[in-house]
Amino acid sequence: MSTALAAFTEPDRPKNLLIRFATVGGSYVDVTGSSKHSDKTRWNCHSCGDTSDRPEEDYLFRIRPDANNHASTCRAIPLK
Repeated sequence: MSTALAAFTEPDRPKNLLIRFATVGGSYVDVTGSSKHSDKTRWNCHSCGDTSDRPEEDYLFRIRPDANNHASTCRAIPLK
């Protein structure tokens, strides 16, 4: 059985990447920041362009569930 992820190429990983989630649409949600203890982390979806509501105002433990929830429901496919 093939998956949507097999059809798309993984984007380059930024140097400040902390976590990358795969979306159901075959794309990725990146969580970025300087460290897991930083209060300046954010998430960004590569396919639909959605981002965290409070960029650079939160810790990883608060951003991670939101990024994971977005990835588990986002059905947008990458257009690039």
